[in-house]
Amino acid sequence: MATAWRPRLHAYLGGAAKILEVVPEAIGGVADHVHLLLGLKATHCLSDVMRDLKRVSSAWVHETIGERDFQWQDGYGTFTVSVSMVGTVRHYIAKQEEHHRKKTFQDEYVELLKHHGVEYDEKYLW
Repeated sequence: MATAWRPRLHAYLGGAAKILEVVPEAIGGVADHVHLLLGLKATHCLSDVMRDLKRVSSAWVHETIGERDFQWQDGYGTFTVSVSMVGTVRHYIAKQEEHHRKKTFQDEYVELLKHHGVEYDEKYLW
């Protein structure tokens, strides 16, 4: 996604999350992905929240930004975060540009999966 409108998309995602009664703790990313640190209620269904955020933000990019070819990938990855780690994750999200100069998103994601013992088949990741 274009650097010029990326901050506007992040702000839009935060507003959309609030409408869904989700707490947007941090939102950031780089050209090929976005990180969302969200506080969900026990009654929220994560897949519904993600579906709705992707749907409304895609429509916003198409209509407001005029990028008709923009689309999110089909899937998404999620990890839970303990309250004690929220500050660390918030900082990590804020430093995405700097962070991904050293390590690609793909390398980092596979590393996270392995670190947390998540079984995966790479043919379904990308």
